Amino acid sequence: MNRFAYLVLAWVPLAPCSLAASLPSEVHDTTALVAEVDRNRILQAATVAMEAEPLTITTFRSEVSEGGPNDYYSNGDYWWPDPTKEDGLPYIRRDGETNPQNFDSHRRVLREMRDRVAALAAAYLITGDETYVTQSLDFLDSFFLDPESRMNPHLKYAQAIPGKTPGRGIGIIDTLHLIEVPKAIEVLAGSNRFPPKKLQQLKQWFADYTDWMLTSRNGKEEAETKNNHAVCYWLQVAVFAKFTGNEKHLTECRRRFREDFIAEQMAPDGSFPRELARTKPYGYSLFQLDNMATLCLVLSDEEHKLWTYQDSEGRSMRRAVDFLAPYIADKSTWPHKPDVQSWEGWPTRQSALLFASIAFDEARFLELWKQLKPDPEIEEIQRNVAITQPILWLSK
Repeated sequence: MNRFAYLVLAWVPLAPCSLAASLPSEVHDTTALVAEVDRNRILQAATVAMEAEPLTITTFRSEVSEGGPNDYYSNGDYWWPDPTKEDGLPYIRRDGETNPQNFDSHRRVLREMRDRVAALAAAYLITGDETYVTQSLDFLDSFFLDPESRMNPHLKYAQAIPGKTPGRGIGIIDTLHLIEVPKAIEVLAGSNRFPPKKLQQLKQWFADYTDWMLTSRNGKEEAETKNNHAVCYWLQVAVFAKFTGNEKHLTECRRRFREDFIAEQMAPDGSFPRELARTKPYGYSLFQLDNMATLCLVLSDEEHKLWTYQDSEGRSMRRAVDFLAPYIADKSTWPHKPDVQSWEGWPTRQSALLFASIAFDEARFLELWKQLKPDPEIEEIQRNVAITQPILWLSK
């Protein structure tokens, strides 16, 4: 394994001029470069967050949700009113075509909270300015801890289908965006302004949510899906388990990564056939690769070398990145059909390229990552990008 394979960075608040000098040599170059490349966008996003008021799911309520005001609710993406029925019920499926009339407010609030907290944490990481920490606590308190406004730690009513079901296991993908919040909290908790009690309360929320994921009917259904949904599910479990210190869950995540995702979902050439079979094969392939790379990053350490793991037919993360990288560099060479929606918006700055550049010591992946647009403007793509501040993932 090369010297960039594992990211072990002892975190301290850093002034911008001292960031590069204070990093261990094994991650010095890449982390300093990311700080330099992203500095302006981090500070711009943090400025917006500093001027914003906390938003929570209790601000919005769907009339058809069977849950209470603190229960997250959303509709299935590709479900539309039946035009042959006067009331449109039950909804019918149009794969790959998002219904713009769906109730989407809780999704938006969750992503916006993530965006703000991640930006504030990244800004604190590169500047050491404690005011970013104070502001982040308002967002975290409102969304996770305040009894009046918190989101309850479950997703019983996610991706409901009017006329069919009040909520589905498939809806657990909605909280994929929460994976960046523990990374942000870990950075912010290095400040004296971040109360240790708050850290423990936040860890408890994520422990409770993980327990619901692993024990509920909806959660068990989603855990056994055979495509990107399972990867997103176990990526969440892995991040939350690492945050809360649950080694048992991490062991299961590593087994799933090897036996289910590498061996069963990946083809020998590194592609993901179930994603290629969808009506948005390019976007789904990018989404899957990013989440697989993030899962590999979270689960890898000196004992568990998942970046270099390969099965008996050569399936591996290296092969997956090598398969898709040429089509990220030049989408016009994509040999499959174009996506039915948001084709023009892809690719964005795919986190898989950054993580692979470190794991494999490949400068070409890093250079390609730098060239791509970091902040997609199309909402369909925004909701399929789980990492907004990659510098947070380079610290431990």
